[in-house]
Amino acid sequence: MDLSLNVNGRPERFSAEPNELLVERLRDGLGLTGTKVGCDTGQCGSCVVHLDGRSVKSCLILTASAAGSAVTTIEGVTTPGGELSGLQEALRQEHGTQCGFCTPGMVMALGEFVENARGDDAAGRAAPTEPEIREWLTGNLCRCTGYHSVVRGVQRACTAARADALVERPAASAATGQEGAGR
Repeated sequence: MDLSLNVNGRPERFSAEPNELLVERLRDGLGLTGTKVGCDTGQCGSCVVHLDGRSVKSCLILTASAAGSAVTTIEGVTTPGGELSGLQEALRQEHGTQCGFCTPGMVMALGEFVENARGDDAAGRAAPTEPEIREWLTGNLCRCTGYHSVVRGVQRACTAARADALVERPAASAATGQEGAGR
């Protein structure tokens, strides 16, 4: 069957078998090997990608069911200049990447968490707690870190993302003349 996906901002057209998994298309068909295959059962999280902005385990998704969607892999997270994302940098600073096999899946799963912590409603909420971060991590297995350094990295990334969002909001309001609206 002929399918198309938007992968890391690029349109991709290809033929796929009906039983092909998205992880197979990404790794074998498109050469995006940052997405890992660990368990083939959806339990380890090393295959996590974003599908239309939501983190999913690509070893459980048929390529055909993702047709027409936007897929972001770990290769699409860094900037075009090769700079690490805020989460990647925070994990690096907190030594949350030990052997690195699980790191791409964690970055993809936690990227959604950090973005949620940054969102419009985040200003009125407390920063995510350690138990909240650990709950989000339940679908990602790591045998090296013990998760302590990963949790610290996520806390660092959330703090930075929330600070950036607070700086961006007044600037955006001033640019659109919305500052003080509703008072």
